[in-house]
Amino acid sequence: MTTELLAQLITLSNNLGNPHNDYVILGEGNTSVKVDDNTFWVKASGTELRTVGPEGFVQVYFEPILAMLDGPDLSDEQVKQTLAAAKVDPQAKGHPSVETALHAMCLKLAGVNFVGHTHPTAINMITCSAVFETALSGRLFPDEVVLCGPAPVLIPYVDPGLPLAREVYRRINAYIDTYGERPKTIYMQNHGFIALAPTAQQVENITAMAVKAARILVGAYAMGGPCFMTPQAVDRIHTRPDEHYRQRVIGKG
Repeated sequence: MTTELLAQLITLSNNLGNPHNDYVILGEGNTSVKVDDNTFWVKASGTELRTVGPEGFVQVYFEPILAMLDGPDLSDEQVKQTLAAAKVDPQAKGHPSVETALHAMCLKLAGVNFVGHTHPTAINMITCSAVFETALSGRLFPDEVVLCGPAPVLIPYVDPGLPLAREVYRRINAYIDTYGERPKTIYMQNHGFIALAPTAQQVENITAMAVKAARILVGAYAMGGPCFMTPQAVDRIHTRPDEHYRQRVIGKG
């Protein structure tokens, strides 16, 4: 099982890193997969999604990493030491990504087995703009709702690493209180995008749809501004049984 999950994670990572997608370049972005309730694989720092292989991932324990979320503030060196100590194999060469705490928290959400964090140019046109929150305050078309959910989680700029993980944790809990379900997408100001899903294929699908929506949104602003779907229309699409069926079929690739 562990070998199969790692193989799926490698394929996901290579696909997200494909230059034709323009989701990441060089060492940008990171990915992860839950192995079981105790451990997960996460991309090692400095590796490239486009070319990463088995040696570019590190298996780590959830418990010591999640403990940082509710613990005291830590220095960069203390975080680094905690991440190193969380490795299942202390002799493994790679060092867990600085975003490992963020992945740990997301992988503990119900129904999340894979996480893909990217920096798509089309999405960062929005996350780096002066209208970040306003631009992402609505849905533009039905398939965006089907693949990406009724709304995203929006994160103001926070220092990457433990501070960011703590802010995402807080805002995801607020989202669940509001919508009664976990989110599928997270947009981070001046940073990038996260897709959360049960399968690797769904992470790819969500990311692709979010990028399409971003391109449409930028184009809509050029034509006078976006015309968002009404909350009633979004809820109708989000709760339709036939759309739930499409979600399942599309998610299987």
